[in-house]
Formats: sequence, C-alpha cells, structure tokens
Amino acid sequence: MKDLKLSIPCLVDDMENTAQKAYAGWPDRIYVVDKEGKVAYKGEPGPRGFKPADAEAALKKLLE
Repeated sequence: MKDLKLSIPCLVDDMENTAQKAYAGWPDRIYVVDKEGKVAYKGEPGPRGFKPADAEAALKKLLE
C-alpha cells in the first residue's frame, strides 16, 4: 500500500490465515473491488495464477 501510495481500504489475511479458515475460499484468487463494490479485477486461481502486476495495474487504473 505504501509503495502504491494507496489511501483506499485494503484487506489482507493475517499470518495465521484467519480469513481463509473462516471463509475457506477456494481456489485462492486476487480481487480488486471498486468503490461501488464491483469487482474491477479477478485474478486466476492461485498460487500459480497470481499476477500481482496485473492487480497493481487494475488498482492504478481505478485511481486515475
């Protein structure tokens, strides 16, 4: 968040995987949700499908 200078809310699971254990989302994906609550970016199933650069590009586009 600091590198991208984001001031929007971001949610990241903790090191104990509390959210993953509570919601058991499968397959893992990276999502970017816009301020209206719509999915602006939906990554491919992880971990091989994780493309942080694509998520970063989606975030930057939303911030334009």
